[in-house]
Amino acid sequence: MESTHHVVIVGAGFGGLEVARHLANTPLRVTVIDSRNHHLFQPLLYQAATALLAPSEIAWPIRSLLSRYGNVTTLLASVVGIDSEKRAVLLDGGSTIAYDTLVLATGARHAYFGHDEWEPIAPGLKAIEDATAIRSRVLDAFERAERTTAPDDHARLLTFVVIGGGPTGVELAGTIAELAHETLRNDFRNIDTRKARVVLVEAGPRLLPGFREGLSEYALRALTRLSVEVWLGHPVTECSADGVTIDGQQLPAMTILWAAGVAASPAAEWLHVPSDRAGRIIVEPDLSVSGHPEIFAIGDTACVKMEDGGLVPGIAPAAKQEGRYVADTIKARLGGKGALPPFRYKNAGSLATIGKRAAVVDFGWIRLKGRLAWWLWGLAHIYFLIGLRHRLSVALSWLWIYLTGQRSARLIIQSEARRPATGSGR
Repeated sequence: MESTHHVVIVGAGFGGLEVARHLANTPLRVTVIDSRNHHLFQPLLYQAATALLAPSEIAWPIRSLLSRYGNVTTLLASVVGIDSEKRAVLLDGGSTIAYDTLVLATGARHAYFGHDEWEPIAPGLKAIEDATAIRSRVLDAFERAERTTAPDDHARLLTFVVIGGGPTGVELAGTIAELAHETLRNDFRNIDTRKARVVLVEAGPRLLPGFREGLSEYALRALTRLSVEVWLGHPVTECSADGVTIDGQQLPAMTILWAAGVAASPAAEWLHVPSDRAGRIIVEPDLSVSGHPEIFAIGDTACVKMEDGGLVPGIAPAAKQEGRYVADTIKARLGGKGALPPFRYKNAGSLATIGKRAAVVDFGWIRLKGRLAWWLWGLAHIYFLIGLRHRLSVALSWLWIYLTGQRSARLIIQSEARRPATGSGR
């Protein structure tokens, strides 16, 4: 390998970190660029948004994760474009970073299906900032209701609408219901938080469309037991400060949360290469970009087809598998070992939790639901956390919440709480 070969990785999510780790302690020079200084464990982000966990329990400084690798440099910067002819990454402020090999692991953003004006009303959940803003918005709804005397305002303030019936939507709806019906029930004097209304709206015919139908039906029953209203086959046609419109029916609500869709970063636009409807780069079998063998795209940035014609799911295990494959491909190329076989995704299964007592797990060869699935879900997520301290901290937090129903991370950030009810969630 040439010691001067420079690998630039844009994004320090699951995929980007996996590439960096597998290229660590090699003769290569590796630079990791991210617009945030922390790696985020996104599968548990909804728990930070609903006061189950503190943000610090699911995020780690990127520099500390990579500091022991002498050939890896970390840069805090925003990428604004790519000059593929000059092989340079364009950063905010006008500076550039030259590369020999480029790995795009830029993740995803919220998709409002042509209604970007809904974002301030119905914030999505992709970053720590989103989680803390949503947590403040949810908790502040109860505080406003406590000091309000008008019955109509009570109903609107205590109505929480979650749009999207995928794993994030199901998890958000279930834990908000538990927050209202269990955690907060003794904390207020003028309102009964158990009368809070949690509505989960899904445009499709069933919840969790990526799971087997039997597990979707179980998720529906579990949410119903938590007093969540599930509206299936009803697309949202309008979001406003007053609430949502569903099939022409107005539902007053102050708190609206978006979990209905995501779109890839602008990476395909930077390179002017083909992408799918979600904006993901359509990659070659070796995860390289068509016409640019020196550029790879992984994770939510890439549209990767499986042997059966389906797409590799946008989940953490898939991104990590792609990251390892790309790192091995780079080393094989520079080591003169020739091309590796095409990337093949090994199904790592799908998991979703419904409150603190139920979950659904689909590994393909085995499907579980209920409390056993919940414990398996918990063990799997603790395993993938980084560091013993974080594993112990999360495990103890979950055990305490499971036994007592109390959540210690119920903090309202004042700058967010004092915004108007229609204020931006980002």
